[in-house]
Amino acid sequence: MWWTRLKALIVKELLAVLRDPKGRTVLIGPPIIQLLVFSYAATLEVTNVDLMVLNRDNGHWSQELVQQVGGSPTFRSIELASSPHEVRLAIDTQRVLAVVEIGPTFSRDIEAGRPAEVQMILDGRRSNASQIVSGYLGRIVGAVAAETPAGKRAASETIRVEARNWFNPNLTYQWFMVPNLVASIALLIGLIVTALSVARERELGTFDQLIVSPLRTHEILLGKLIPPMMIGLFHITIYILAAVFIFGVPLRGSLFLLYGSAIFYLAAVVGLGLFISALSMTQQQAILGAFLFMVPAMLLSGFATPIENMPSWLQPVTLINPLRYFLVIVKGVFLKDIPLAEVVHQTLPLCLIAIVTLSSAAWLFRRRLE
Repeated sequence: MWWTRLKALIVKELLAVLRDPKGRTVLIGPPIIQLLVFSYAATLEVTNVDLMVLNRDNGHWSQELVQQVGGSPTFRSIELASSPHEVRLAIDTQRVLAVVEIGPTFSRDIEAGRPAEVQMILDGRRSNASQIVSGYLGRIVGAVAAETPAGKRAASETIRVEARNWFNPNLTYQWFMVPNLVASIALLIGLIVTALSVARERELGTFDQLIVSPLRTHEILLGKLIPPMMIGLFHITIYILAAVFIFGVPLRGSLFLLYGSAIFYLAAVVGLGLFISALSMTQQQAILGAFLFMVPAMLLSGFATPIENMPSWLQPVTLINPLRYFLVIVKGVFLKDIPLAEVVHQTLPLCLIAIVTLSSAAWLFRRRLE
C-alpha cells in the first residue's frame, strides 16, 4: 500500500533528523537563541541611559526639572557638569548619550511668564537611541512646563490630547516581538530541515537507494514534505505556549485560524526548501542556500521595518515573500482577534506561493531523479 510506504519514509525522515547531530543542533540551537536574543536583547526600547545635566540656573524650576529627569526609570545615572568643556568631553568619549543644558535665566523667565529655553545635546553617532531619548526628555520638559503658572493658564484654554494605544496599551515590546518569532522560527526550521534532507541523502550515499526503491516520485516528495511541516508545527506550538505563559502575550484570536494558515505557510516554505535541497550537493551548500533566502525574506517581511517605509520599487518584491503574509496573521490572532475574512485574504497568497514553490520543487526533483 502506498500509505505504508509513505509512512515508512516519514518515520525514516524524522529519525534521520533527530539522530543527526547537525539536525538536532538546527532544531534546538537557533530557536532558543532567537527567542532569547529577540525577546530580551533586540529591543527598540531605550533604557539604562547615562545622562549629564549642565544647570546654570539652580532656581526652583531648574531643580524641579532635574528631579523629574532623575525620577525617570529610563536614566541609569545623571552626572552634573560645571562647564561646557565637561559636556563636550562626555559626549566625545561616549560617556553619556545626552546632555540637558539649563540656561541661567530659566527660573526667572518662567516666573515672569516669558519663554524659557532648555537645550538638549545628543550623540548623533547613536541616532536611533538619541531620537528616542529626545522624545523621553521632551515629555518630561512638557510635564514640568504644564506645572508652571503659564502652563496652567494655557492648559485651561487649549485642547488636551490623550493618546490610547489599541491592542498593546503599554507598548510592551515583547508583545510585538514574540508573535513575530512564531513566524520567523517556522521559516528557519522549515527551510533548513527541508534543505538538508536531500543533501544529506547524497552525502550518505542513500539517495541512489531511494531512487531504486518501490517509492514513486510523488511519494518521495510527500515523504520529504510532511516531516518538516510536522516539525514546523511543533515549533509553532512551543512558541505559542512560550508567548502566552512565559512572556504574557495575550492570545485574543482563534488558534484554529492560526494553525490553518500555518499549514499553507509551511507548505510554501517547505517547497522553497525542497527546491534548495534539489540544487545542493552537500549539506553546507544547503544551509548556505537556506540562509541566502532567509535573510532577505526577514528584511522584506515587515518584521523589523514597515513595508510602507521601503522604496516603491522594492515593495512589489515583498509580494512573493510568504513571511509577509503570515506575520499579519500571527500578530492579528495574538493581539486583536483578526476576523476570518482577513485571515483568508492573507492565506490566499500563501496558497499561490505554495503551489508555485511545490510545483517548481517537484519539477526539479523529478529532473534530479531522472
